[in-house]
Amino acid sequence: MSRPQDYFGSEAETVGGAEAQVIPLHGPGREKPEAAELSEDAPVVAFPGGVERPAPEEPLSDAARSALGFIRDRLTGDYTVDEFGFDAELTEAVFLPPLRALYKKWFRVDTYGVENLPASGGALLVSNHSGTIPLDSLMTAVAVHDETGGRHLRGLGADLVFQVPLVGSFARKSGQTLACHADAERLLRKGELVGVWPEGFKGVGKPFASRYKLQRFGRGGFVSAALRAGVPIIPVSVIGAEEIYPKLGDIKVLARMLGLPYFPVTPFFPMLGLLGAVPLPTKWSIEFGAPIATDAYGPEAVEDPMLVFQLTDQVRESIQQTLYQRLSQRKSVFRG
Repeated sequence: MSRPQDYFGSEAETVGGAEAQVIPLHGPGREKPEAAELSEDAPVVAFPGGVERPAPEEPLSDAARSALGFIRDRLTGDYTVDEFGFDAELTEAVFLPPLRALYKKWFRVDTYGVENLPASGGALLVSNHSGTIPLDSLMTAVAVHDETGGRHLRGLGADLVFQVPLVGSFARKSGQTLACHADAERLLRKGELVGVWPEGFKGVGKPFASRYKLQRFGRGGFVSAALRAGVPIIPVSVIGAEEIYPKLGDIKVLARMLGLPYFPVTPFFPMLGLLGAVPLPTKWSIEFGAPIATDAYGPEAVEDPMLVFQLTDQVRESIQQTLYQRLSQRKSVFRG
């Protein structure tokens, strides 16, 4: 059978009397392209029927989960308040964060002697008091919480604190209670850290000229509570609070009208109004002194007035000497 050549150079084959043209696979003009000649920009066609899978969702952060859990508990009422009105969950989620920002960013508090804070069991923390507005007690509570891994300082407050609207509710829910022997002893026996500021309003409201000079510590009621409970007393010295609102005077008429122990006059208040109520950004330090043991004396020791006086004076002198020592090392009110 003959295979004549056509004008394309292909062969022709006669099948059943008709010519059929056979085109070679790799004839002229149909050579296989080299790999280098393939275009790198050739379009990619998606496989039919392919479905694009969505990216996995990011898991919620710990903060978000905590916030959602807090809101859920508030809505359902599934939270605990102790016999003194202390709401630990509310304190952790709402009260402590803004106070911690003030503690770290504004006052830039340094702490010393944190090893003297017990990891468990009761103790009575006795501190100096100052600042015109008692922010020192709040900053001490933040220091105790953060340095002990979450223990709360249960402060003892004056009657006035719990009579002021909103302030009293805030104090109760954040763990404060009335400064009385019964409440103090119950908290100490439960193994709580209890804070007391024996100078009271005389300390927090003293004039700027008397800064860092401790006022009278009362009759030693805090020592009696520690003796009955058999817990150590930890002296606490706070530097920096005296200068946040330098008290230059007192408007006694306004104080009596408002039912306050004093109405302060500072370089900025009341002249600048609310702006004058912003505390100065002084550099703070809080030192927790060596514990003074009381368990060796026994509960009956509260009947010995001389012992109570000696322990009260020992705590006061420890705080005063620490204040003088820290002040002698301080180079600047605002830089420490």
